[in-house]
Amino acid sequence: MILIVAEKRSVAQAIAKYLGGTYRLQKTYGVATYYFKYNGREAAALGLSGHLMDFDFAARQNVWTWLPPEELFQTLPLFVARGEALPYLKALKSLAYKAEEVYLALDADVEGEAIAYETALAVRLVNRRAKIYRVRFNAVTYKDIRAAFQKPTRLDLKQVEKVFTRMQIDLTLGAVFTRFLTLTVKNSLERGRFLSYGPCQTPVLGMVVTRELERRNFKPEKYYIIKALVEIGNNKVEMSADVRFKTRREAEAVAATIRQGVVKAAIYRPHNIQPPDPLETVELERRASRWLGINSKKTLDTAEELYRAGYISYPRTETTIYPPTLDLREILQELAAGEHGDYAEELLRRGFRPTRGDSDDGAHPPIYPTKAATKAEIYKVFGKAGHHAWAIYDFVVRHFLATLSPPALVEKQKIVADFGKIQLEAEGQKTLEEGCWRIYPWERQSEKPLPRVDVGDGARAIKVEVVERETEPPPQMTESELLALMRKYGIGTDATMQDHIYTNVKRGYMKIERGKCVPTELGIALATALFKYAPEIIEPTVRARIEKALQSIVKDGVSPKNLIPEIKAEFEKYYQALKERREELRRALEAVLNGKQVGRRGHS
Repeated sequence: MILIVAEKRSVAQAIAKYLGGTYRLQKTYGVATYYFKYNGREAAALGLSGHLMDFDFAARQNVWTWLPPEELFQTLPLFVARGEALPYLKALKSLAYKAEEVYLALDADVEGEAIAYETALAVRLVNRRAKIYRVRFNAVTYKDIRAAFQKPTRLDLKQVEKVFTRMQIDLTLGAVFTRFLTLTVKNSLERGRFLSYGPCQTPVLGMVVTRELERRNFKPEKYYIIKALVEIGNNKVEMSADVRFKTRREAEAVAATIRQGVVKAAIYRPHNIQPPDPLETVELERRASRWLGINSKKTLDTAEELYRAGYISYPRTETTIYPPTLDLREILQELAAGEHGDYAEELLRRGFRPTRGDSDDGAHPPIYPTKAATKAEIYKVFGKAGHHAWAIYDFVVRHFLATLSPPALVEKQKIVADFGKIQLEAEGQKTLEEGCWRIYPWERQSEKPLPRVDVGDGARAIKVEVVERETEPPPQMTESELLALMRKYGIGTDATMQDHIYTNVKRGYMKIERGKCVPTELGIALATALFKYAPEIIEPTVRARIEKALQSIVKDGVSPKNLIPEIKAEFEKYYQALKERREELRRALEAVLNGKQVGRRGHS
């Protein structure tokens, strides 16, 4: 028998359909199993639900009051089965016992690689004879799945080591600092409540709090500008001076001199605005948050469902370059039957040239549509989730089509008039050719065209006014901006960034309100205290340092046995420094903790 293991039930079903044509459903220990014929042999496809295994401390070490938190630095976590994965493990072992070949068709990313390894371990516990293969595909389509099974590969053990090392480090750091923080203020917490720390979660909170404190500490300053309505020939143009005056008196003195002038510059320059680069995960999340009003977690969850249903490619990617093996014309031909079929056919007729970004993760192509669909079809397939599913699917399709579209052509306009003591300016823009904006309206720029004038034309001020303004504080951080900063500092992966944001939300440290990240008073207190007493564990670069070290496992063959103690030793120094100021920390946190509700006990 052939056993095929996928990451989700829907993918297992698709594999059975595309490899076997027909199949039958049977439950194995309550887990859906799809039986079919593949190359004349009996085959079964089984879908899991995430990791089968995890790292945890021994039961006694999980009693917080039994040992000081710092002792965990010297403790090796155990590799244990996840409680929620037990039915899947039972089903897997039952099927693996009689399997001659096992195909690990888990997601084609580093987490999928780790789950594939966990699956292989479970198989080997009951069957030492079976041949085990790894298959990877980036889209749940007939073509991609059949091609993957024709060319099976091997597990990437270095990537597995990297994932498991990260899991152990995150567990240890999260547990040590979470326990320390919680025990420090235990008298001010309700029973079963805790303050959490995570090497990704907490730096994310730190960036949001830093922006909020900048806003709160901002002191507005008044300034004055000059605006005027200027007549040039038969045209009236609104102009202003690119100068800020500290006092009204100073501004009014200059304004009084603005009477007659002359056009010094009249610029009307065509400018191409390029289509977007091919779509990767973080940009999908950022743009969906900014333009569609869908938060990052919901966006990625929805994209994954669309992938499993065969509508888009694998949504976890850092690549912005279409590989030469991806048949863009074939995708356009498929899309010709969908909602945007007319536009796809137009691209096929006139030809296209894709945009090209500058990143390639070497594993997955950019996100692209794999199946044509109408709005009605998406709503029918996804039911109550149809609204978000259509919004994300429609966006992916439009983005893909935009990357194959010509640039938008605009005319950048600027008029400068000299009035002796000061110059007044006006800027405008006129669209000449819509290009990619036809299909991708979110990037369309507003128009405010200026009249045609010539250098040397006379300019007469009809109305001049001095306007009082105030400097403004930095805006609240948007989720889109936060995701960009996380990418800049290497906090999380393309697949986990949204999780780190929403862990802070779940813990009560921040809220997402209309796309804005707003820290709570508890979040501000926690971040402020850590910035003061242990800045090394909350600064944005903390995760990047860990990830650089982890990458050495893959690139340089560094052993996790050597790497883990090194990273733990570094953070143990930060822990001891924090411990020395424990009383100051306690007073700072307890000042705002009374009456606050904090998340339930656990590790971040």
